[in-house]
Amino acid sequence: MPAETSQTLDRGLRVLGLLAESPGGLTVTELAAGLGVSRTVAYRLVSTLEQHALVRRDGQGRLLVGLGVLHLAAAVQPVLREVAAPVLRSLAEEVGCTAHLTVAEGEEALAVAVVEPSWTDFHVAYRVGSRHPLGQGAAGRAILLGRDRDPERPAYVATVGELQAGARGLAAPVLGLPGLEASVGIVTMEHPDRDARDARDGRDAGAAVVGAAAEMARRLGA
Repeated sequence: MPAETSQTLDRGLRVLGLLAESPGGLTVTELAAGLGVSRTVAYRLVSTLEQHALVRRDGQGRLLVGLGVLHLAAAVQPVLREVAAPVLRSLAEEVGCTAHLTVAEGEEALAVAVVEPSWTDFHVAYRVGSRHPLGQGAAGRAILLGRDRDPERPAYVATVGELQAGARGLAAPVLGLPGLEASVGIVTMEHPDRDARDARDGRDAGAAVVGAAAEMARRLGA
């Protein structure tokens, strides 16, 4: 006999799932269609979730995930750091660069886990809790890349000097985790004497980052 479940709770969780997968928000009509319920039922669900700040409306009245979700997400960060640590450690040691896991929080990218390599004489420090706009820096751009993944485009993003002069960033999106937008990346310093060997190493680092992002997704249940 299947276990008893709450239909209302199930629908409420589905509301959050649908909104999390819709960065541009949904109308009540679109939400009702996605849930397969009437607009009246959708309104009731939205009203309840709004009271708990789990759903909000933008200036055009479109429904978005509310800021209350951030409070719940804060409790998830220690779990993310625990899962991320071995993956980032392996990546940092392989490429000799500081590795990090970054998640989307609103329109910002938030670094939730950072691991520095143990064997290098010099590496870039990157602080847990660092924030920057999603459209600036490799970590944020990789998250945006994951929103609209095109097989014809590169699997990772590389940037130079967008967050700090002389700093190079390289990141890949963590895919297949509904409700969680994240990227795995590395940061190092740009060298003025880069040559063909460095370019080859860059591609190797890109493959390593893409592989680490895939492993992160697997460990998080994708």
